[in-house]
Amino acid sequence: MRRGRPRARHRSRGGLLIPLDAIETARRVTEGTVLTTPLVRLEVEAPCEIWLKLECLQPIGSFKLRGAASAIRQAVPQAWREGVWTTSAGNMAQGVCWVARELGVPAIVVAPDHAPRAKLDAVERLGGRVIAVPFETWWETMETGSYPGVHGLFVHPVLDERVMAGNGVIGLELAEQLDAIDTVLVAWGGGGLTTGIASALAAASPSTRVVACEPETGAPLAASLAAGAPVEVDYRPSFVDGAGSKALLPPMWERARSLVAGAVAVPLAEAAAAVRLLATRAHIVAEGAGALPLAAALSGHGGTGRVVCIVSGGNIDPERLAAILSGKTPA
Repeated sequence: MRRGRPRARHRSRGGLLIPLDAIETARRVTEGTVLTTPLVRLEVEAPCEIWLKLECLQPIGSFKLRGAASAIRQAVPQAWREGVWTTSAGNMAQGVCWVARELGVPAIVVAPDHAPRAKLDAVERLGGRVIAVPFETWWETMETGSYPGVHGLFVHPVLDERVMAGNGVIGLELAEQLDAIDTVLVAWGGGGLTTGIASALAAASPSTRVVACEPETGAPLAASLAAGAPVEVDYRPSFVDGAGSKALLPPMWERARSLVAGAVAVPLAEAAAAVRLLATRAHIVAEGAGALPLAAALSGHGGTGRVVCIVSGGNIDPERLAAILSGKTPA
């Protein structure tokens, strides 16, 4: 197969990269908690050769376990003895609760009130306590890292470099599992997954492009790259609850424009079709965010070469999955 020509990075990345030794440290401290997930070929008619990195097979059904384990296990015990907490729509919440349960300490999650019930139920099964708040309050909590009456170690779902380093282990695994990767497509929620993977690939596979994927209902990175500066967008909650937002977290703009080759806003109908294809053709359950990269690849946004789609999670409400499998696009 003809490989798509890699695009050169367009600026010096300097200190914006997560250092390779930090990613290797994250790999070491998370061993035994996270899985080395499989990379499988998807046989489907497409403009490129598609491979799937199945992070949906992590114990919590999401890549978020990597960052949570990296951040908490690298903290001094005094920091987490009173407990740990995070802000999350559900997947980082599960990661933090999973590690807290291993350590025998309490976990609290500040979640947006539109978070999917399946994810919140999983948090409670893991022993976590959920505080549901309006979206604006949730966003403010994520920006400030504080919430009244909540104490313990705060694990930022995006900006903590130990979280990004944990995510970066995915990039190391990709370079070990497959050669000549032209493009990696990654869902963009806050940017921590993309930053970690892009940092690892900069060292392990520097010719590989990284393209971010957002839902059309909240695509601030695509809009900001088009404008050449950070911009806010109209945000509508959708079934793609693990990606998309109204704006970029301020520190992520410089990382994003230095590390990604581009960003694409994916229509919800295409995301639903990708969830359906993964379920019916590959027998993989993916949530909306986990299917964004495949939708982008099928539309040609990964180019014509060897493309890896990060299936970031599989935690989808059964009702939404049933609607998608029946041919609908959930509200």
